[in-house]
Amino acid sequence: MKLLIVSATEMETDLFRKYLQDNQTNNFIDLLVTGVGPIATAYAVTAALQQDKYDLVLQAGVGGSFDADMPLGEVVFITTERYGDLGAEDHDNYIDIFDMGLMEADTHPHTGSQLVNPIHPMHDTIKLRKVSGLSVSQVSGNERSIAHRRNRYNCAVESMEGAAFHYVCLQEEVVFAQVRAISNYVIPRDRSQWKMKEAVINLNNWLIEFVSSL
Repeated sequence: MKLLIVSATEMETDLFRKYLQDNQTNNFIDLLVTGVGPIATAYAVTAALQQDKYDLVLQAGVGGSFDADMPLGEVVFITTERYGDLGAEDHDNYIDIFDMGLMEADTHPHTGSQLVNPIHPMHDTIKLRKVSGLSVSQVSGNERSIAHRRNRYNCAVESMEGAAFHYVCLQEEVVFAQVRAISNYVIPRDRSQWKMKEAVINLNNWLIEFVSSL
């Protein structure tokens, strides 16, 4: 098996990288740091998939939760993604790309306006809660945008790279999975309430356990 693990920043997978180095178990694992945001992610993942073949491409990162009942630090498996800010403002209203008529809801690789990860036997090895993701270029940080995105899309987790990752993997027809640890709740921005350190540790511990089981 050959595995590609993708993260936006080195910080998100640094403990896992050190584990691989210390245990010399990285002969079947490639690590890719894409940079933050959808553009950097789309470019880096596409380039990597054109260079080599992988049995599984795994995106590992942190994210914010719209669900106050989801414990901070929990690691989840995001199986569907959708765009949270791809569209246009119409005075006080927002029109997404599909409502604008610039893209059909089922235009490949979309399914009903979403980027859905097809079920694959490899996913049975990921023993995590399955949730939906919302991708934005500007993360939610005020009551108005939070309420709009929560009510319109009803997604569990917000990130900046998930949709780009899903889009590329669907286009390239590779087996993939997106896993994220919850670092904060999506509320008006207050970093004092974030649990970034705990989320990163939990994410890396899960990665170590996952690759050890393969």
